[in-house]
Amino acid sequence: MMAMSDRGLTHLDPLGRARMVDVTPKEPTHRRALARCRVNMLPETTALVASNAITKGDVLGAARIAGIQAAKRTADMIPLCHPLLVGSVYVNFTIGEDYVDIESQVETVDRTGVEMEALTACAVAALTVYDMCKSADRTMSIGDLALWEKVGGRSGQWRRPGFEDAAPHL
Repeated sequence: MMAMSDRGLTHLDPLGRARMVDVTPKEPTHRRALARCRVNMLPETTALVASNAITKGDVLGAARIAGIQAAKRTADMIPLCHPLLVGSVYVNFTIGEDYVDIESQVETVDRTGVEMEALTACAVAALTVYDMCKSADRTMSIGDLALWEKVGGRSGQWRRPGFEDAAPHL
């Protein structure tokens, strides 16, 4: 019988138990990841966000700080994610007619990438937008969370198809 880790599942040991991948033999390199997501909402809600008129306060300011904090604490939330020394985190927003787009970029010099940190920053920023706006709009939904670019490491650069067509917000 073939052990589960023989199938190429890097987070399983030869007996099929969860393990953290050993990155100690790798050399630290510069790594960057970019993620995006969208909070869909009523046009009236985006108008309130844009005019800073949500009763709970500064929606985008709170969401930006929440995203930054989330990137720094990703390894505490994702069980097999390596703790990293995060060098920088940017969280920015674009307000549309009936949505808020969120984009996060995370950078480090380390032995493993920051894709999970960028995705977590986006997700938590989106959840914060939802939390700040829920009294005004219960119809909101969060979607389209995706990695758009990663740079560095053994596999080099990767970009989501359509990356060039999507306007950067950072």
